[in-house]
Amino acid sequence: MSDYQFIQTESDGQVGIVWLNRPEVLNALNRTMVNEILSAFEEYDRDDEIRVIFLAGRGRAFAAGADIDEMAEDDSVSMELMNQFADWDRLSLVKKPVIGAVHGFCLGGGFELALVCDLLFAANDVKFAFPEINLAVMPGAGGTQRLTKLIGKTKALEWIWSGDMRTAKEAHELGIVNRLYPNDDLVEESLKFAKELAEKPPLSVRLIKEAVNKAVDYPLQEGMFFERKNFYLLFSSEDQKEGMKAFVEKRKPDFKGR
Repeated sequence: MSDYQFIQTESDGQVGIVWLNRPEVLNALNRTMVNEILSAFEEYDRDDEIRVIFLAGRGRAFAAGADIDEMAEDDSVSMELMNQFADWDRLSLVKKPVIGAVHGFCLGGGFELALVCDLLFAANDVKFAFPEINLAVMPGAGGTQRLTKLIGKTKALEWIWSGDMRTAKEAHELGIVNRLYPNDDLVEESLKFAKELAEKPPLSVRLIKEAVNKAVDYPLQEGMFFERKNFYLLFSSEDQKEGMKAFVEKRKPDFKGR
């Protein structure tokens, strides 16, 4: 992997790990850091040896929001010219599964980054919030959209308008978080899940992700057609033949991602 200034990367078997690494500012996200996250995600997405991407934060927090010092003097024209959220848009195009593990504070842009993950695991101590309204702005990297799709219009409006912090337990009850763990167990247990997912047939994992994402936006019938095409497509894969042969022969399949 490349050398980065604000993140660290490593692999654990077939899991590519990205660590947010600005602990002195609670992993506040500046533009360079977001670009580095995108670069690492896209590099893992191209790497045939990596099947799952894992995202977590160093230090006392996952990410305590965007770097306000960096944005304080910006104006509308400068943001438009720099295309402020182009990297965020590309994060959602990653084809491999992304597992997020959050602890401490998960605020603002950090919360938006967590919502990009396909599955989200959280330590019991996490505090979630969109505090942007208290700065006379609003979420701009997908927060209003992804949160609303997850929990519905009225709950999303109440939360974003208030700027209040919510607990990991509340986020779990709302369906934002998949699983809760004690802080000391978060990374180990989340990585365990990621490694188990990495053993699944990669093409099936990828096409299931595509179909479920389409279900969020498509009418039911269009989503069904998309699902069916992906179902048929998998019958051209070597893994499908291996999976069904292994089932008949009562042995563990050896999936190659082909």
